[in-house]
Amino acid sequence: MKKELEKAQWRVWVDTGGTFTDCLAVDPEGAVHRAKVLSNSCLRARLGEMITPCSWTLDSAWSVPAHFLTGALLQPLRTSEDDAGAMNARVIAQPHPCRVELDRPLPDARSGQAVNLRFREQAPCLAARLVTATPSQTPLPPMSMRLATTRGTNALLERRGGKTALFLTQGLGDLLVIGTQQRPDLFSLRIEKPRPLSACVVEVHERLDADGQVVTPLDVDALRHEARELLARGVQCAAVALMHAYRNPVHELAVRDVLVELGFEFVSCSSMVAPLIKILPRAQTTLVDAYLAPVIQNYVRDVEAALDANSSLRVMTSAGGMIASNAFLPKDSLLSGPAGGVVGAQASAEAAGQTKIVSFDMGGTSTDVARIDRDFEYVFEHRVGDATVVAPALAVESVAAGGGSICRFDGYRLRVGPESAGAHPGPACYGAGGPLTVTDVNLLLGRLVPDRFEIPIDGEAASALLDDVLFRLREAGQPAVDSTRVLEGFLQIANERMADAVRRISLRKGYDPSEHALVAFGGAGGQAACAVATLLNMGTIVVPKDAGLLSARGLGRARIQRFAQRQLLTSLAEARSALERWRDELAERAESALLAEQVPASTGRHRRTIVHMRFRGQDTTVAVDFDPSLDLEEAFLARYESLYGYRPADGELEVESMRVVVAADADASDLEPVGGDAAVSAPTTQRACFHDRWSAVPVVERNTLRVDTPLVGPAIVVEAHGTTVVEPGWTLELHRSGALLLRKTPDIRR
Repeated sequence: MKKELEKAQWRVWVDTGGTFTDCLAVDPEGAVHRAKVLSNSCLRARLGEMITPCSWTLDSAWSVPAHFLTGALLQPLRTSEDDAGAMNARVIAQPHPCRVELDRPLPDARSGQAVNLRFREQAPCLAARLVTATPSQTPLPPMSMRLATTRGTNALLERRGGKTALFLTQGLGDLLVIGTQQRPDLFSLRIEKPRPLSACVVEVHERLDADGQVVTPLDVDALRHEARELLARGVQCAAVALMHAYRNPVHELAVRDVLVELGFEFVSCSSMVAPLIKILPRAQTTLVDAYLAPVIQNYVRDVEAALDANSSLRVMTSAGGMIASNAFLPKDSLLSGPAGGVVGAQASAEAAGQTKIVSFDMGGTSTDVARIDRDFEYVFEHRVGDATVVAPALAVESVAAGGGSICRFDGYRLRVGPESAGAHPGPACYGAGGPLTVTDVNLLLGRLVPDRFEIPIDGEAASALLDDVLFRLREAGQPAVDSTRVLEGFLQIANERMADAVRRISLRKGYDPSEHALVAFGGAGGQAACAVATLLNMGTIVVPKDAGLLSARGLGRARIQRFAQRQLLTSLAEARSALERWRDELAERAESALLAEQVPASTGRHRRTIVHMRFRGQDTTVAVDFDPSLDLEEAFLARYESLYGYRPADGELEVESMRVVVAADADASDLEPVGGDAAVSAPTTQRACFHDRWSAVPVVERNTLRVDTPLVGPAIVVEAHGTTVVEPGWTLELHRSGALLLRKTPDIRR
């Protein structure tokens, strides 16, 4: 019965980024639908013909049925995103797909003017309505939705979480202020400490010893008094991290019960979110979880509320696996969006015959890279902004360089990022008064085709801002500066920053990037892939199908998975005989969690065991995949040598912890058959610049490419949600899997 219900449902996969929300959907008949909307829940169009002052036609790249836009707020661009004044009007009727009736005239409106159509619901819901052609007044059809989001990451970086109290054992009130005492910049004479996430710290009168035995009983009356005062001050979130709670959670659970009873809305306990030794990262993780709880839980609740009663919602975790929405913890959300792209990159690369890859996800706000050698590389402690989080995550390195990164001259040098134009106002060419960005630079260099954007493009706005940069350069003593060299200089800066991110996850960890293929995706990945690969001496690039929507596509290939972990802190010699037993116990716990999510045991399972080891007395561990047939000591020493360049002559090995991940097999079916159109249309051309030289460059539609028919660069390959730039010295072919394979010409490869 369940299988029949799933077949009758839509499958919808949505990834919400900082600028765009990408959506891929499969309807009950198996047809594939795609959509990309702005992450501030907007569609963008141009005003067409004015029929009456309150009635207009719309020109857009998207198509919607009649009545779809009813209730949306129509905003002419170049107004404040939150302006609800005279420049805005409400759509009260949409009798025709391309015609809207407004509740008031638009002052000074003109044909061809770019406008936003803003919706009240979250961007994933808008995307789901777009692919299913469901008006906002109509319930969405039954669907199985998978969601990835950067909402938690953005809220943490922008300090938009809930008002949170941190409960620590008495005497440790300044724990997070002291931190590790590491200097963020060794040579800086002025260190500015970041503001704490917590609104206040409460020292709880209690204490356990290192074995988890009660030394000082919990003073419940004092706790109640403090908690009531916090509630009166508007504090609704609480993070509880007490000494040695990973050994015995009795006091943490008692504190939680009191806080919930008194009316705290969100309470996180370290013994539940990070039950491992080290009070500092455990407390930081718990604080992040509580701080983000209102943001994440309300967001997920809003999305869930828009779904049909027979629908289901799963959310992508930082570790690249799906989890039921009611079990999704905020601390597991911080790499949710990038993780979907990594999963999609691995699946696409394997289909194209590549197993050692570097995923290169360049979006509007940032670029995320990860290294994969047949299986994912995990980290179990990572930093996001100023916070350290103890949680399983894919080893993703992010850099603030994307299509929306702001390009400027600061009076001394050209700079790119880290600031981004975001979804609003976006790049200058989006027509909303935005700054000059990497997207504008590519447009002005002829590497983008304006007609292939799904939103109206204003090239003149980008050109005017470039003129402003040139004027400032001349004022600074550069009278003969050339506009082309400035544009290419901006790209070189951005490309170097992205290449350095790849070096951090490869060369600096003992891996040679030239032995890997670069899998380029995201809205801007195909534009920078050749340049970044050249900087890294990488000779192969894979541009997957749906590269501009690959993070959403990856959600469809992600496994439902669970982690189980155990703190060991024992010597390898003592642990050898028990390792297999501990592995089986952890695997059983993870399997039980899968069954609780109604993942049947008949579904195939993928199991992986990771042992964290170190020399006794060291603080940092090295992760080693565990197999009973493996010489664990030799595997540890080999990995240690690749990381640090030597093998210590002696030293006792310690097993710090063990983690087991159990995942249900992913759906291996593809979305659609692959192959170029039978009739290959002749490419058009446009002028573009490569290496300071302008020339006529072919513009080729991706769906007209034929398998194994080479296309020699320079060339521009366009598709609905992305552009692939084939630079001189590179050759492109369509692989039978549907991916584009680009290879460096041997005679000019570095």
